[in-house]
Amino acid sequence: MWMTANSRDIRQLNRVVAKVLSGMKPPENLTVTQWAECKRYLSTEASAEPGLWRTSRTPYLRAIMDAFSDPKVRHIVFVAASQVGKTEVINNMIGYIIDQNPGSILFVHPTTIDAREFSKLRIAPMIRDSPALRRKIAAPKSRDSGNTLLQKTYPGGILTLCGSNEAHALCSKPIRYVFGDERDRWALSAGTEGDPWELAMARQTTFYNAKAVEVSTPTIKGSSAIAASFAKGTMERWKSQCPHCGEFHEIQWKNIRYTAKETVVNHERTYTIEGDVLWCCPGCACTSNEAAMKKQPARWEAENPAAYANGVRSFWLNAFASPWASWESICLKYQNALGDTNKLQVVYNTCFGMLWENRGETQDPETMLGRRDVYDAELPEGVLVLTAGVDTQDDRFEYEIVGHGHFGETWGIEYGVIMGSPDDPAIWDSLDMMVFDRVLRFKDGLGLKVSRSFVDEGGHFTEQVRMRCRDRIRKKVFCIKGAAGPDRPFTDKPKKMKIIVNNRYLGTCWQYQLGVDSGKQMIMDNLRVETPGPKYCHFPLRDDYGHAYFHGLLSEHLVPEGKTRQRWVWQKIPGHQRNEPLDCRNYALAAFRTLPVNLDAKDRQLQKARGKAVDAPPAAEPSPARPAPKKRKDALERYFNEW
Repeated sequence: MWMTANSRDIRQLNRVVAKVLSGMKPPENLTVTQWAECKRYLSTEASAEPGLWRTSRTPYLRAIMDAFSDPKVRHIVFVAASQVGKTEVINNMIGYIIDQNPGSILFVHPTTIDAREFSKLRIAPMIRDSPALRRKIAAPKSRDSGNTLLQKTYPGGILTLCGSNEAHALCSKPIRYVFGDERDRWALSAGTEGDPWELAMARQTTFYNAKAVEVSTPTIKGSSAIAASFAKGTMERWKSQCPHCGEFHEIQWKNIRYTAKETVVNHERTYTIEGDVLWCCPGCACTSNEAAMKKQPARWEAENPAAYANGVRSFWLNAFASPWASWESICLKYQNALGDTNKLQVVYNTCFGMLWENRGETQDPETMLGRRDVYDAELPEGVLVLTAGVDTQDDRFEYEIVGHGHFGETWGIEYGVIMGSPDDPAIWDSLDMMVFDRVLRFKDGLGLKVSRSFVDEGGHFTEQVRMRCRDRIRKKVFCIKGAAGPDRPFTDKPKKMKIIVNNRYLGTCWQYQLGVDSGKQMIMDNLRVETPGPKYCHFPLRDDYGHAYFHGLLSEHLVPEGKTRQRWVWQKIPGHQRNEPLDCRNYALAAFRTLPVNLDAKDRQLQKARGKAVDAPPAAEPSPARPAPKKRKDALERYFNEW
């Protein structure tokens, strides 16, 4: 039979046999690093330095990759800042498995969307541009290729990508290799099946040579899954040798020294770093610049070397070791994030490689009482715009008028309570007199009116509030609805809402939806500023800003939610039952955020009214003629767009 077979049949048979034998071929005597330096090619769309992999660019990755080749190591943990190459560590290990030591791989991401994006932007280009991998995995367009977005088949195994919330993918069949990316962003439970990482690890039970790798940027202290895993391993940190004393130390943010210069242009602040950014050795106190330290010998040092006997190596690395992130750029990111808790957390996690300790710190009422000022008039100097926030209760309105100046500096102007039911026209007349129509004056007699007011529509009088705000739209009075949640934007575009009273349609009004958690964080950040100027909060030495006001303003704090402590929520502090001052301040800040006002122009306008010479702004280029607006059926909508 073999003698009569034609050459075409023989070639086809050889291809089939070769594919089977390739999965049985023993691995070459290569570590992951050696394999990458010979066979891994970086892609143009995934790397700023495409071409053959060079470990010399990131020497700190060598030990991490080679730990994967160590038969005694079963579990690798890598806590990493951004721009240090942590993604490429995983890719090199996966490439090594496919080409050298095949077995089934489960690669878990926070969500399925993340898995799809990683497959398209990282895995597919790596296979395409690395010939050793391209020969093992069929082209995605070929028939029955076994190469889909979430599954890649190769001789001896299959790569499966999934999200951490997919229980069926995490507990179905045995897996030799498990990879977890961005562990701190994973779902707390895979459906109703429990912890995703434990489910994935359970699938390795039958493999004596199984390996697990988890990688993540650190997040919040006390609730970081990757930090907990790091503590179970060797706890290794990358340390550089001081050129002065010869000791090895980790380069940490607390030992960085620099000088920042602030420049103000058109009331906008920018920063530059003057001179070199220096590292102060904690051993000898001598300083060295970035160029010198990046040429110094460096090595991994373990704090818990005994964990190696348990097969667990763990590594922690910050961005000061990165060849792509300069020390100056890190300092500038920190400088620009000051005063904003959310931005600071990003810098701590992604640059400093540090856990963020969200203590929910706030000032105390007694401290704030001592910070009050004596205003020499209703409006102190520096105020350029007024806004108001009104909180609605079943038996009263509480309001605050807030003054705003440059750089987020604010002044509490007046806090008041108007008793009455929100469906009573008389209480709205009082609001008109005390807030919406009122003119407040500076010492020289110039006056300002409230430019925009936000009124809470929550409670039992939603439709009545909407109707009264609709009647006052020319006074820039809008109803608002607050929504909790850390991912909600502070302000968004207004929406048209129906007004229905006693099952009768009375028209529409404009409603703003606010992410109140973002506003609360902003308020607490600003209250921590202790020097008058940018973001400082001024309060008058008066009874309306007394102990009760500050008890309400400081009535909430951030606390971790649930047993996992992964999510932080705002809760009332025990003994602080009334939070209306916090809500009113929140609404007033949101009103300012949505106000189309040029503070520089407003400042010039006030100076001109006082008879002071004001330099005219540069002449603007003539704008093209705008087409006449189309007629709209709704008068309110027409007014809002014109205004």
